[in-house]
Amino acid sequence: MNSQTNYSERTIGDLVAEDYRTAGIFQKYGIDFCCGGKRVLSHACHKKNIDSNLVISELSQLDNSSTEPDNNFTQWEPDMLTNHIVNTHHAFVRNKIPEIKAYSTKVARVHGARHPEVVEIAFIFDMLSNELTEHLESEENILFPYINYLVRAKTDGNTPEKPFFGSLENTITMMEADHDDAGKELSKINELSNNYTPPEDACTTLRILYQNLKAFQDDLHKHIHLENNILFPKAIAMEKAS
Repeated sequence: MNSQTNYSERTIGDLVAEDYRTAGIFQKYGIDFCCGGKRVLSHACHKKNIDSNLVISELSQLDNSSTEPDNNFTQWEPDMLTNHIVNTHHAFVRNKIPEIKAYSTKVARVHGARHPEVVEIAFIFDMLSNELTEHLESEENILFPYINYLVRAKTDGNTPEKPFFGSLENTITMMEADHDDAGKELSKINELSNNYTPPEDACTTLRILYQNLKAFQDDLHKHIHLENNILFPKAIAMEKAS
């Protein structure tokens, strides 16, 4: 991965899967690496009206430094990934939702007249949190257990039974659609908050709200990246090989 042609024609998701440090560069330029991970770099840059050579130059600077082994998620087995996602990212979402909802409700009530955008932010986050809660439960109760079952069957040399919910690939497509919806809702919150920049007269609670929303967005981006660009392709490949 040391030529401009290789970078330009590779997908955003593959680049981030190979080295998660690239995510920081894509975030800098506003390039979606989770839900938009299937686009090649040249197309992503064109869509954002960004000179791809600038992005490629920064990506090239990462080549001479090593990645941390613990972050090389492409080498992890799918069951390791599901456990990591549940224990790290699902837990983060569940812990943060009530905290952020409490802040957003208070800010909307107290400052909504002067800053109507916070009322809309509270509404969108409430909708997002409900959707995410259902999504996490579907993954933990249906999708992830079957992925873990496929890993065990492969290890034991057994032919796995077909899932009761039909095609794994179709179910994953639905999960990815949920991810797209969540990404759009977070993008709207980002826009309404001016990239989580509090107004000059913001109180402490509003500032904390925006800090929490930024952390929530950053974690969800990594969360969705691990699923869309690494876990799901591995799971589909296992299903097809079984």
